[in-house]
Amino acid sequence: MSVMSIISCKIMQDEIVWLLSNDPEIDKIIIVENENIAEFREKLNEQHVSHKIIPFENIPDFLGDMNTTDSIVIVNILELGLHAVPKTLKSEVYQTIEEMIPFTDGILLFYGLCGNVLGKVEEDFCLEKDGCIVRILRDDVRIVDDCIGATVGGGANYLKLLKTHSKEPAFFFTPMYANSWRELLSIDKYASDPEKALKMAKMVNDMAGYSRVAKVNTGLTYVKDIDAKIEEYANLFGYSTFEVSGNQEIFKKCYISIKDEIKTKTM
Repeated sequence: MSVMSIISCKIMQDEIVWLLSNDPEIDKIIIVENENIAEFREKLNEQHVSHKIIPFENIPDFLGDMNTTDSIVIVNILELGLHAVPKTLKSEVYQTIEEMIPFTDGILLFYGLCGNVLGKVEEDFCLEKDGCIVRILRDDVRIVDDCIGATVGGGANYLKLLKTHSKEPAFFFTPMYANSWRELLSIDKYASDPEKALKMAKMVNDMAGYSRVAKVNTGLTYVKDIDAKIEEYANLFGYSTFEVSGNQEIFKKCYISIKDEIKTKTM
């Protein structure tokens, strides 16, 4: 039996849906039950991807009943708001890795540097020390900066985009970013005064010089009404919009790479 785990920010769930939908080698998919999986589960159901939702503490017992030849993927979706405090993000990701290592052959993190707090995660957790392969999203040279960097093809492409649009700085919205901007701005936390949250966000954006929103066209269509959601954001802040191309190449490359490492490890 081989077990690969994916620990992911909620904002990269679409890429995971795409990978799982296109991997015929998986025998069982387990989703860790928590408050972050509602959209993810719905998307898997829409793609007719069979899976089980299991509380974290029950997973070891469930794995004990699997066939010895099964290939299993476990997905643990973490809270989106962790990015607000980088130290908290690192702490939560590291703790989750430690909790999953005992029943996992390899862990792929759907994260980037994220404020440079995850840059040494592969060194801090290694096969020789922990008995588990730990990998994070990388392009051909280095760990990606964040979800946008991963989606546009890596650091070099991301930097090129930023330089190209430096005269009129833009927010880059992936489909899930477009779907989650209210959560990212903590609008719901200010339910009694959402205007206050929007004013604060606009003040920060203005200080940074943002004036546009770039839609990253990933080719994935799991999020509905993406254009309308981007336009809503743009209209609230008085921004114009434009489109750039994205893809799943880095996600695919990293996914296949750790699968190959796990196969070698469990042979």
